[in-house]
Amino acid sequence: MSDKTYDVVVIGGGPGGYVCAIRAAQLGLKTACVESRETLGGTCLNIGCIPSKALLQASEKFEEAEHALASFGVKVGKVSLDLPTMLAHKDKVVEANVKGVEFLFKKNKVDWLKGTGRIEGKDKVSIDGKETVTAKNIVIATGSTHMDLPGIEVDEKQIVSSTGALSLGKVPKHLVVVGGGYIGLEMGSVWQRLGAKVTVVEFLDRIVPGMDNEIGKTFLRILGKQGMTFKLGTKVTGAKVTKGGVSLTLEPAKGGDPEDLKADVVLVAIGRKPYTEGLGLAEAGVELDERGRVKVNAHLATNVQGIHAIGDVIAGPMLAHKAEEEGVALAERLAGLPGHVNYDTVPGIVYTWPEVATVGKTEEQLKEAGIAYKVGKFPFTANGRARAMNMTDGFVKVLADAATDRILGCHILGPEAGNLIHEVVVAMEFGGSAEDLARSFHGHPTLNEAVKEAALAVEGRPIHL
Repeated sequence: MSDKTYDVVVIGGGPGGYVCAIRAAQLGLKTACVESRETLGGTCLNIGCIPSKALLQASEKFEEAEHALASFGVKVGKVSLDLPTMLAHKDKVVEANVKGVEFLFKKNKVDWLKGTGRIEGKDKVSIDGKETVTAKNIVIATGSTHMDLPGIEVDEKQIVSSTGALSLGKVPKHLVVVGGGYIGLEMGSVWQRLGAKVTVVEFLDRIVPGMDNEIGKTFLRILGKQGMTFKLGTKVTGAKVTKGGVSLTLEPAKGGDPEDLKADVVLVAIGRKPYTEGLGLAEAGVELDERGRVKVNAHLATNVQGIHAIGDVIAGPMLAHKAEEEGVALAERLAGLPGHVNYDTVPGIVYTWPEVATVGKTEEQLKEAGIAYKVGKFPFTANGRARAMNMTDGFVKVLADAATDRILGCHILGPEAGNLIHEVVVAMEFGGSAEDLARSFHGHPTLNEAVKEAALAVEGRPIHL
């Protein structure tokens, strides 16, 4: 047993947890982080955001070399895939990132308590049941794990989660993705670029649920043009694994005759659930909501004094940057400072190509809330830089309050949408209007000019359309 005492003990070393720990230490709080993995960084750095983006980037390069360079006058010979080298690139990127976090812990004097943490009362945390430390404040930052389909067992070989999809030993001839959300579409894009036939099975009658409907419909059409096949309004009711692959049984979501669909590999990507098992939450009296998430107030505190929670384990979008901002805000509050999180400006990004990025309200949400708004749209076909890049699919949509012109949301489908969205995030953070965005300088020729033109279009005065 240990008599170590900390101001803050964070359980979980993912983006929310390690950022919270570093910020707390920067503010002079004696801080430790409990993490059971052999490496820091959580799901995001180890088996999520970072490795998936490494593969997305690599597969984009492969497809560009195979299909796109010739149109620029760059002639190449026969392009071949070296999958082991591509996967090794992914692993090197992960290794560099997780080592970076370990270095930051040492730099900021954060103690890494290696093992599985469990809350033993309001001020005690045990590590693997062997060591117990005292904490004035405990932060639950255990993140989330993939959701399973009832009756379908993930073996990470033929039926895989996003983790298994990052390390397939060969390109499947036919990959079936169950779920039309961010993760499924990204991983489907990777393997399709490398030569797989990809079929997406989605229970709802649309992909990327929750996203602006117009963006979603256009996105579906573009992915279809790229060769991805979709079975919308369809549910998976069974799976039989054989040596030759997987046979799925499908049925219409609203009822109807079943059909069989054969695949080499099936990726189950129907969402994620908070990881709360084995933490001792019930014994400590910490309340959970109806979806198994830890309940917190506006200050990220649970109902138990001294116990707090951030990231995927609480309500809100399951995004690394949301967890990071909560981690910083909580650390500052624990140090007596006014921490701040503006949930109205959390961006969401799908890293396919073209990318999709969104912030704020959708048209559907504004209509449901009865808020009068104006819309400004601008297509990338009218943007000079996009034409120079041969990447003209998609458009920018800006939504502004009809009375005040304040920006309420922005939705971008197009090249580098994930970068473009951030000027709107900053504008919204400062309560900016569409007019503010429209009258700000935008260098020419840049993709960002499409954002400016969409803001001009809110008042019906785009220049280049």
